[in-house]
Amino acid sequence: MSTTISAQNDTHSIPIGYLFWIFGFTGAHRFYYGKPISGTIYFFTLGLLGIGWLIDAFLIPSMDREADHRYASGSNNYTVTWALLTFLGGFGIHRFYLGKWITGIVWLLTGGFFLMGYLYDFWTLNEQIAEANKK
Repeated sequence: MSTTISAQNDTHSIPIGYLFWIFGFTGAHRFYYGKPISGTIYFFTLGLLGIGWLIDAFLIPSMDREADHRYASGSNNYTVTWALLTFLGGFGIHRFYLGKWITGIVWLLTGGFFLMGYLYDFWTLNEQIAEANKK
């Protein structure tokens, strides 16, 4: 029964987590797994001077399981939304994907709300996706 629940609520991807981990000194994998405080610390300390980054290579499977249990699955894919934010965030494409048309247009016209919105979305994107999936 637990494998059925895990399969139904597989919100995050371990391979994508490791892909973000490659850039782990920026905290990307920690933001992806819903850990914005430690993601910010990693960003400013280069992954705790590389030590935390190396340790995280072993922690990613547990961070993935925790994220799968914490966030609601649904029609909006977490990996797709994170890829859209990471690569096209200044254009607001991730917001359009989530059905947030007004803020998507604001992001498009202001370059991610002058990059401050970009930071906000790195902190809150998992919750935004979970909320959209509950609707």
